[in-house]
Amino acid sequence: MRTLKPDSREFKIIKAGLFLLACLPFLRLIVFTYLDQLGANPLEFITRNTGDWTIYLLCITLSITPLRKLIGWNWLVALRRMLGLFSFFYASLHFLAFLWFDHFFDVQAMLHDVIKRPFIAMGFATFILLLPLAATSTKKMMRLLGKGWKTLHQLIYLIIIMGLVHFWWMRAGKQNFTQPLFLTGIAFVLLGSRVVTWWRNKNNQKTATIN
Repeated sequence: MRTLKPDSREFKIIKAGLFLLACLPFLRLIVFTYLDQLGANPLEFITRNTGDWTIYLLCITLSITPLRKLIGWNWLVALRRMLGLFSFFYASLHFLAFLWFDHFFDVQAMLHDVIKRPFIAMGFATFILLLPLAATSTKKMMRLLGKGWKTLHQLIYLIIIMGLVHFWWMRAGKQNFTQPLFLTGIAFVLLGSRVVTWWRNKNNQKTATIN
């Protein structure tokens, strides 16, 4: 595909299509709720579904940079912010389901549950770390924070690791590790590619300094 510009018609079509695809899991929840097809445990269905899509979209967001380098589609970077915000959207729904259906907006009871149950504490901490990334996702904040913006958004690496730990913890009782293993493998490859890039850049800088 030829190079696309963010203001081109082709790019806008791709972005709109991706936006609609990212909305589908949420629309599915709405339809299933209306048709009363959330199963015997609606809370578990909603919680699991929103949690799954948070991890999926975090992995997709992290895949943008290595994919761009691999196939040379630089315009993919312009989609990263939208995908990251969608991951935050589903994380917010995940947290809202916990606060609403588990605790009926009783913040004190919710915080007690967070302290008492380690896997919930991990999920809560992950969501808290996502908040500043979502709040600083605008171009205005990028300009305001300058170089600090990139440093702040490197939290995404810690967030994906913490999110996967929370994910494993939630699945531990089900004794079904196929999905966690698959997603952990993807995250390992995505994070590993960044470590390799960092190592190569470091060695190149050393070589340039010596020469």
